Amino acid sequence: MAFKNILHNLPEVTSPTEKKLSFNVKLKWTLIILVAFFIMSNIALYGADAGFLEQFEFLAVILGTNFGSIISLGIGPIVMASIILQLLVGSQILNIDTSTSEGKKFFQGLQKLMVFFFIIFEAIIYVMMGGIKAASGFTTIVIFQLILGGLAILFMDEVCQKWGFGSGVSLFIAAGVGWQLITASFGFLGPQGQFQASGKIIALIVSLMNADSQGALLAGAAIIATILLFLVVVWVQNLKIEIPLSYDRLRGYSMKWPLQFLYASVIPVILTSALIANFTLFGGLIQNWLGRPTFLGNVVNGQPVEGFLYWIGSTNIVERVITGSWEMSLIGQTLGHVAFYMFFCALFSVFWVKTSGMDAGAQANNILKSGLQIPGFRKDHRILESILGRYVMPLTVMGGLAIGLLAAIADILGTLVGGTALLLGIMITFQFYQNIAQQHAMDMNPAMKKMMGV
Repeated sequence: MAFKNILHNLPEVTSPTEKKLSFNVKLKWTLIILVAFFIMSNIALYGADAGFLEQFEFLAVILGTNFGSIISLGIGPIVMASIILQLLVGSQILNIDTSTSEGKKFFQGLQKLMVFFFIIFEAIIYVMMGGIKAASGFTTIVIFQLILGGLAILFMDEVCQKWGFGSGVSLFIAAGVGWQLITASFGFLGPQGQFQASGKIIALIVSLMNADSQGALLAGAAIIATILLFLVVVWVQNLKIEIPLSYDRLRGYSMKWPLQFLYASVIPVILTSALIANFTLFGGLIQNWLGRPTFLGNVVNGQPVEGFLYWIGSTNIVERVITGSWEMSLIGQTLGHVAFYMFFCALFSVFWVKTSGMDAGAQANNILKSGLQIPGFRKDHRILESILGRYVMPLTVMGGLAIGLLAAIADILGTLVGGTALLLGIMITFQFYQNIAQQHAMDMNPAMKKMMGV
């Protein structure tokens, strides 16, 4: 009982008193959080030297961070807590009924407590293992700053969930991907400010002007891969099954309840990519601390070259073929990468649906609360749950496998931004667009609000 009281009394962002916030209010808070994130990502840690984490800069987008800033921890603690808790609840090691209000509060409180733990743990690990090198006498100060930054990310995420559109975790990833996509496309400055065709579009133009066929092929392949991935992801995002429903209060009124093919949306990819990123990051940190490779494998300049991390990692296959550096071992690595992503995306999809109120029973409750029913069937929760159950779990598993395969292929093709990061950016942006469009439609049509019970 005392433990539950602790969980229920953890610091939190106050929820809005209104049942449904207006479009303008949500937009305002989303923009505030976004601006705050960019400002904090450019505040350097006081008393910290350039350190080991610079080697892992390619992981920054996935972890929603800027290494060396006050928010160096990024979304890592939030995601790690979510992964561990979902695995514990999904495997029934922890028996928490998230379908009840009390169970949901307990789950959320336990998750926040675990986030607090990981913020402190990762802050200490980053500094003590040489990931972020603190100047002499500044160790405690640097750790304290990392903890403050981690707490800021946690509560900014909560503000976004309660007062804005979507979640802060998704917003931070999308913001990072968007910025990287711009620089990866149109970047033209080198480290010392001199002209350098770092952006692929600029590089393509320069290569064509200089008759550099290989450079043009490399830049063109990255651009084409990015466009293809965008089109495929948008197409898959629009795949859905629609359940016909009728409104019992208005005779003749009908609508369709959509069940997306990617039922768990972007969450499984975020969790899986963050899992690989954390494996690579901590594998490198431990190796740096011990001075030798570990059971995870050998990490050189932030990139695994052998061991477990290598076989679940990815390599730009297209670039290897163009440059003539193809190796047969890349086939095994590619298969390992694909298998890892597909398995864990499917697994996290199932766990997420079960713990987030997206299962057939919860969907049936939502439909009944909205005053809707399936035409030709009795208005009964059990019947509705049974019908929805034919679709929800198969969509969950198949959608998880599909998004895992898509994410893995995206990594292999070598897009402008890391394949998984770009996939996340496209899906999150599309999701934000849908949420914003739905909210705007509700505000423009108050009758729709009343009809949908919001």
